[in-house]
Amino acid sequence: MTTHPARLVGLGLGVTLLVAGLLVGRPGLVVLGALPLLLGIWPGPRRDALPAVAAFDETGALAVTDPGAAGAIRVRLACDGHRTTTVLVATRARTIPVTLQFARTGPAPVVRADWDEYAPAFGAYSAPRVAQSEPRVVLPGYLPLNRVPESRRVRGLTGPATSHRPGDGFELRDIHPRVPGDSTRRIDWRATARQSDDSIWVKGTYATGEAVAVLVVDSRDEVGPDLHTWRGSLPLRVDEPTSLDLARHAAASVARRLIEAGDRVGLADLATGRRLLTPATGRRHLNRLTYALALTAPVGSPRTRVRPPQVPADAIVYLFTTLLDDESLRLVHALTSAGHRVIVIDTLPGVRPAAEIGMEMAWRITAAERARRMRQLAARHVPVIGWAGAERLAAPRRFEAIARAQTRPGQR
Repeated sequence: MTTHPARLVGLGLGVTLLVAGLLVGRPGLVVLGALPLLLGIWPGPRRDALPAVAAFDETGALAVTDPGAAGAIRVRLACDGHRTTTVLVATRARTIPVTLQFARTGPAPVVRADWDEYAPAFGAYSAPRVAQSEPRVVLPGYLPLNRVPESRRVRGLTGPATSHRPGDGFELRDIHPRVPGDSTRRIDWRATARQSDDSIWVKGTYATGEAVAVLVVDSRDEVGPDLHTWRGSLPLRVDEPTSLDLARHAAASVARRLIEAGDRVGLADLATGRRLLTPATGRRHLNRLTYALALTAPVGSPRTRVRPPQVPADAIVYLFTTLLDDESLRLVHALTSAGHRVIVIDTLPGVRPAAEIGMEMAWRITAAERARRMRQLAARHVPVIGWAGAERLAAPRRFEAIARAQTRPGQR
């Protein structure tokens, strides 16, 4: 324990009254000064052997244990981007729930807690100690989607998707006379009974397979609604989603819908130029993909030349980008020239107008360039779906309309 300033004041007051009483010969002053002097000299209970302990448990709550006799334990909780909170703990053991609200996804800032003990009866307090929470990752949520565009071609000999080639499947293609090689299970007895001759008619179906999709996240930069943070001199706010947060949310929504439909989904990151996940399907793959999305982040300065990721020949590509430079156009041009179907998701958040004239003019020029890029994408028949503000609410209908307009042959 450390000497509290109040104890020093008590010692000074007691000595002053004691000396004054002896000098003027007033016994009352001597007795009056003896009480604070004794309280200041008495060390009180020893607490060095049993200090208070505070630590974050696996749930993120702060567990405080005080085996001594302190009157109170003062705990101050701090986290980057949040308001600092101070609480007093008067019990021997207590768990303080710590709840933080994030509009952001990805690695979350740690929570720091410093605490000290105070015994008002003895005027003593302990030196502050510090604890911090374990690093955590905030996973992106998802928006329920009814239907999303899929690849025009499917791969493999089996799967939930219907192809345009004849084979064993569930979608009816035609009814034709039986030829060698047709299975007897495909005989259409009603059509056969209506024939005047002895011919046997069978049902022809479309083969099934697996559709492949690749999610390409443009994480080369991360911008927020505030133009002042684009220069990098000011930190991004925790209560406002950035372009990368919108990209994670949109990619997680599309991936969940595709995987639930049985499609194979892969993930590529433009910041690193690597394919993060090979196309696969299933609940475990969806969990891996969601966690990989939460870890996508800008790496160094934005790359001026983007190399198209490795995409299977029969895959549809979902590109999540802000369209702030021409690299996204070059990437779309390279993918469409290779025969891929591309859907662009605009992840730029709603930008607030700036008070500075120069910054406002710069944003108007940037917005005009973005509009030009969108017109060029429309000229190439590449759909662009917004994911910020009210555009996100209309995204399910946009996805379904595009999927109906681009239905594969043999599909309903």
